[in-house]
Amino acid sequence: MDEEEIKETIWIRGLKNAINFGGKPNRKAVMGKLMAERKDLQSQAKNVIPILNQIIEEIENLSLEQQKKRLLELDPKALEKKEIKEESKELPPLPDIENYERIVMRLAPYPSGALHIGNARGIVLNDEYVKKYNGELILFYDDTIGSPESLRDSPRAKYVLPEAYDLIKEGLQWLGVKYSKIFYKSDRLDIFYSYCEKLIEDHMAYVCFCSATEFREKYKKLGLNCPHRKYSIEKNINEWQSMLKGKYHEGEAVVRLKTGMDQKDPALRDQIIMRISEADHPRVGKKYIIWPMLEFSWAIDDYLIGVSHIIRGIDLVKEGIIEEFVWDHFDWKKATLLYHGRLKFPGLKLSKTESRNYIENGVYEGWEDPRTNSLQSLQKRGIKPSALRETLLELGMSQSGITFSVNWLYSKNQDIIDEISDRYFFVEKPITVIVQDVPSGEYLAEPLLLPTNPKKGRRKIYCKVKDSKMNLIINLSDAKKIKKSQIIRLKDLINIRIESVDLKKKVINSSFYSKELNREFPIIHWLPKEENIKVSVVKPDGTISNGLGEINLLQIPINKTIQFERFGFVNPIELKEKCLFCYFTH
Repeated sequence: MDEEEIKETIWIRGLKNAINFGGKPNRKAVMGKLMAERKDLQSQAKNVIPILNQIIEEIENLSLEQQKKRLLELDPKALEKKEIKEESKELPPLPDIENYERIVMRLAPYPSGALHIGNARGIVLNDEYVKKYNGELILFYDDTIGSPESLRDSPRAKYVLPEAYDLIKEGLQWLGVKYSKIFYKSDRLDIFYSYCEKLIEDHMAYVCFCSATEFREKYKKLGLNCPHRKYSIEKNINEWQSMLKGKYHEGEAVVRLKTGMDQKDPALRDQIIMRISEADHPRVGKKYIIWPMLEFSWAIDDYLIGVSHIIRGIDLVKEGIIEEFVWDHFDWKKATLLYHGRLKFPGLKLSKTESRNYIENGVYEGWEDPRTNSLQSLQKRGIKPSALRETLLELGMSQSGITFSVNWLYSKNQDIIDEISDRYFFVEKPITVIVQDVPSGEYLAEPLLLPTNPKKGRRKIYCKVKDSKMNLIINLSDAKKIKKSQIIRLKDLINIRIESVDLKKKVINSSFYSKELNREFPIIHWLPKEENIKVSVVKPDGTISNGLGEINLLQIPINKTIQFERFGFVNPIELKEKCLFCYFTH
């Protein structure tokens, strides 16, 4: 295979990879795929790598639309192929629908912070199925007491955050999720007490005074009964009443369900269903000191509110087994339990507790900070809810673990915003370019607002010429690639010859070369040094990119994504005193 054929093969493979991941090609993935498909190139790897690196760099400098156009030039049917574009996957039918008069499902967020991208999968799946079957969706705040009072000062402590109730509603509204009614676990403690007492009376639950360590090491691991398990019903009722009256303190007594100490899985052996917590609750204060465990409260509530199907992560299988144990005991009609696999989000922090701590300590700027990965932060960045929904729905109900690439989301979002996001010039880390020997006359650049839709019109960027000299600014990243005597095209303006480059002094000297477009010259964007506005862009990692933008940015609407050419999409948040503040989209 000659070099030209190798280049064409790499271009096609690299462009396909880039288009699949929102315009950002992965060198290693491209190389691996290439070597797997073309074993004849394996012996030429040393020669292929520098060619691949060069082509990947060129692909990175193309917009997604340019990448698609170039790919179609090389392979006219590429975008029709499965490896590039797949049809949306439809969710599988719900099982057992004939067993229920109506499909009823519920969302069960724990209000410890705003919903994040990791919570969204279960929410979207529930919402989509309810819409598909014209069912009912219930919002049920699982606001039981979280971490014990003794751990409340720990940075890992999980507890109800008062503002989280509204943050969750905001996130659901952004996702387009509609629910019929709202319940709160903290309103239902007396119901849980009643059923706990019934289980004790049925000799199916008992009050245990073992410490957590003692029960685990002496009984649970060995499959042996603790001495409290044999207490009479009368004694257990008395001890239960003592717990309710506050005779015992946190950690001194719990109620255990007799699931069996002979269970094969030690995690299922005599589970705690009620425990003491002396922590303050934002809705009910210290009215209650006995709180249910998650699986017990759901066993009761899922039956009482008539849930037909429960969708949850596969890490909650144990909780499902406990629910079924309670339903079987009371001879209740069971809900159908469905599980989806876990998602791994490499590179993303998805801890509401950690985010809450960083917000409280002033590290994060609230729940809209992009580092929280909350739904509020996605909205602030200009991510469309439909893009997130489509991305998650394509994962389906698979129980297999999936490593989630955020580029899937970015690619979906770009498909939506690319055709509605006007283009503008932005110069990050500006370097001065002095152009000498500029012929007299008016110099006006008129780039298209949206290259894919010329009907939207053009922007106007004027450049002043004084004493045959023009002062401009360009990106530092572009300046580092420029060499003396090179001819450069300033996009939609003129061609210049580089005379000298002094990065320490941040000055490039050049001379006018010509005005006509010549596609052989490297094209860079620029700004007039005298007329521009300050721009700050908050990146997903919380860092801020500062630079200058074209004067036309003074006229843009807020909270409508735009694209800074060769930089990325951004969501303008605030425009004040010729300063534009944005969040980076992707």
